Amino acid sequence: MQIAARCRKCGKVMNSQRIDNYRVKMTCPCGFSDYRTVTEKVKTVNPFYHKARFTPYVENEKGKMVLTMQRANREHMEIISLEEISMLVSSDFELSDVLRSVADKLAGQLNASVCNIYLLEDNELVLKATYGFEQEKIGKIRLKIGEGITGTVAREMQPLNLTRASQDPRYKVFPELNEERYNSMLSFPITDKKDVYGVINLQTTSMRSFPEDEIYFVSIIANLILSAIKLRRRVASSRNAEKTSATS
Repeated sequence: MQIAARCRKCGKVMNSQRIDNYRVKMTCPCGFSDYRTVTEKVKTVNPFYHKARFTPYVENEKGKMVLTMQRANREHMEIISLEEISMLVSSDFELSDVLRSVADKLAGQLNASVCNIYLLEDNELVLKATYGFEQEKIGKIRLKIGEGITGTVAREMQPLNLTRASQDPRYKVFPELNEERYNSMLSFPITDKKDVYGVINLQTTSMRSFPEDEIYFVSIIANLILSAIKLRRRVASSRNAEKTSATS
């Protein structure tokens, strides 16, 4: 299925290539790329749908119907969240505004108490957006590659899903964040498989393991953040080149 869309940078018609069940990558000959959320008619937004297990409190048709409605509503909200974030990624908003909105939406979608987004800056992971912590901590919380759970995820470029994160020997305590009340933690790298660009952290007060479908959802968000980073870097590079050309 081909999707007709024009490039926001040069106006040319972009080529489309399906990436998975609900993502289509749009590519322009000028080098600009973007992701669109388009589900296949016979697929659900959740590729692990058939693996999901729901245990109703009451084994009757009414109870099963309620669970079916809850599941459908969750998948519907996932689609909406992905569409909204995709639009933010390709918008003219500053990266800081995009990340703040993503942190809010992720926390709400996955019922997390905290969502932190770190980006790599001068070989350090710097807190760039947060839901659940004071906004004044943005830019002040820093971790080296390999330091703490977040730094470990950045170094290995592999996610960590921990039920009791504070008991993990790699856990680094920031007293000013009062993190001792949080238990479970999902730490997911923002990476293109060659280089790491940052890490997404989700924390909850309850002791639970993030299920596979939620981890997959976070992986899609990580890819969208990566697109936002690269797009804004290309725009900044292009503007700098224009300024240099104008002054020479």
